[in-house]
Amino acid sequence: MIKVYNPADGSVVGEAPDMSQTDVLAAIDRTCAAFPAWSKLLAKERGAKLRRWFELVSADRRAFAELMVKENGKCLSEALGEVAYGLGFIEWYAEESKRVYGDTIPTHAPDAQVIVTKEPVGPTAAITPWNFPFMMITRKIATALAAGCTMIIKPSEETPLTAYKLLAYAREAGIPEGVFEMVTGDPKAIGEAFTGDPRIQKISFTGSTNVGKLLARNSADTLKKMTMELGGNAPFIVFDDVDIDHAVAGLVAAKLRNSGQVCISPNRIYVQDAIYDTFAATLKVAIETIRVEQGLQEDFVVGPLINQSAVNKVDALVADAVKHGATVLSGGELAKPGSLFYKPTILTDVPDDAQVRHTEIFGPVLPLYRFDTEEEVVRRANDSEYGLVAYAFTPDLGRAFRMSRDIKAGMVVVNSGSVGTESVPFGGVKQSGYGREGGYYGIQEYVSVKYTLMAGLDR
Repeated sequence: MIKVYNPADGSVVGEAPDMSQTDVLAAIDRTCAAFPAWSKLLAKERGAKLRRWFELVSADRRAFAELMVKENGKCLSEALGEVAYGLGFIEWYAEESKRVYGDTIPTHAPDAQVIVTKEPVGPTAAITPWNFPFMMITRKIATALAAGCTMIIKPSEETPLTAYKLLAYAREAGIPEGVFEMVTGDPKAIGEAFTGDPRIQKISFTGSTNVGKLLARNSADTLKKMTMELGGNAPFIVFDDVDIDHAVAGLVAAKLRNSGQVCISPNRIYVQDAIYDTFAATLKVAIETIRVEQGLQEDFVVGPLINQSAVNKVDALVADAVKHGATVLSGGELAKPGSLFYKPTILTDVPDDAQVRHTEIFGPVLPLYRFDTEEEVVRRANDSEYGLVAYAFTPDLGRAFRMSRDIKAGMVVVNSGSVGTESVPFGGVKQSGYGREGGYYGIQEYVSVKYTLMAGLDR
C-alpha cells in the first residue's frame, strides 16, 4: 500500500493501493472493453450519469474539501473553491455531451451529400498532479466521458485519496467499471503501460515539461492524440497607471494560492520603475497580514509545501537570488523550524541571471523586477521557454489589447489574478504544452472528425 501523509504535521491520512503490473494491465483491459458500449450510449444518457455524479459530489462537498486539506495542505477556503471549480466541469460537460455537433458541406458532386461527423477517439488515459487533486480529475474525466470515451487515470501518489473518493461517487452515480478506471503505483511503469498500449488512443497529462516530453516520445510509435499541460513561468506585469492596491490584491490571490504550487502562479513580477518601491512596500504589508498555518480553518492561510524536496528547492532559489544581488524584503525562511511551512517571500531588485528568473518556482516566492518601457517588458516577458499564462495590470485599453496580442502565451489575463473556469480553453504554447482543456475546445480534443460522402442520391 501507498501511505499518504499530511504535509502539515506528517500524520498518515490514509492508504492507496500500490498496484502490480498485472493490476494495471487488467484495468487498461477494462477501459478498452467498456468503450464500445459507452460510446454507443445516447449523448443525453451519458450526460445524465455525469449529472447524477455532480449531484452526489455536490451534496458532500465539505467532506471532499477537508480530505484535500489533509492530503495536500491547502487551506479549507481554497479546497472548497477547488471543489466548486471541479464540479463546474462535471456540470458543464453533462450538458456539452449533447452539443458535439457535426456539419454538412456544400457538395462537390450533383448526386451527393457531404456530411461531417465527430466520433469519440476511443479509450483514453490521463495522468494528474498532486496540486489540484479534485479539479484535475474532474476536468479530464468529465470531458472524456461526455465525448463518449472511456478513461483510465493515474493520480499522484502524493494525493490519491481525493481521486479514489471521486471514483466511489462515480460508481454510485451509475458510471460503470471500465468507463472510469483508476490506478496507483509505480509512475514509470504505469506511464509505460499507457504509452505502449496501442488500444489507448489519447493521453492527457498535466505535469512537468520533462515528463511530458518523455510521454510524447514514448507515445510516438502508436501516434496517440495528446493533450499536454506542462510547466509555466508566468510573467505578472504592473504598469505605473494602475490602482496599486488592486494590482497587489490580484498578485497575492494568484501567487499564494496553494502556497504558490500552481502552474499558473506568477513567477516573474515586472513592476514599472515609477511605482516599484511603493508597490513593493504595499505588497509587503499585504502578505505579512496572512498567517502561515495548517489549513483546517475557515479563514485564508498559507499552508505547507507538499514535501521536503519542495522546501529545499524554494530555499535554494532564494539563496541563489540573494547571492546574485537580490534583497529579501520579507520572509526568506521557514515559518516553523523543521516543518514544511515556508514564509511568503518578497525578493526585490532580482537580476535576470538569478536562477529564480528561469525556474518554475512552485512555492510562495515573489521575485520583483524593474522595467521602464512597454516594449522592454514585452520582450522580457517573452524571453522564456514557457508560454502558459501571462498577467498584465493596466487601465489603458489599447495597452491591454497590445498585451493580449504581443505576449506569447496560451492565456493572457488582464486586470485580474484569476484564470480558470470550466467554460474557457486552458492551455499553453511553446514548452508549456499543447491542446486545451475546458469549454467547447476541451471536448474537441476527445473526438475524431469523419467525412462521409453519400453519393448516388439521384439514382
